[in-house]
Parts: sequence; structure tokens; C-alpha cells
Amino acid sequence: MDGSTWLAALGLALILEGLLPFIAPSAWRQAFTQLMQMADGQLRFFGLVAVGGGLLLLWLA
Repeated sequence: MDGSTWLAALGLALILEGLLPFIAPSAWRQAFTQLMQMADGQLRFFGLVAVGGGLLLLWLA
């Protein structure tokens, strides 16, 4: 992969991460508040699922 591919991937990730706070800031704030109340193990599980899903998508692409 060249540098422009990495920049495109980073740009897409930033776009996706910014959509919810841009479209529905109160819902994003509520979701973030709920995340702050989760235990570390729960957060790690969701992080693992996200990484696994991303790897699966990359493998399928």
C-alpha cells in the first residue's frame, strides 16, 4: 500500500467517526456517557469485535 491509500483510509475513518456527532450530537453524547459507565472488560470486548469486523472487511475486499 502506498501513502495515498493510507491517507484515504484515514480520511474515511474520520468521516465515519464524525457523522454521528455531526448529525445527532445529543444521541452521540448519550452513547458516549453510556460508554463511560461500562466496565473495562466490556469496552475491550467491543473493541475486539470492531477490530475483528474491520479485519474481516479488509480480508473480503
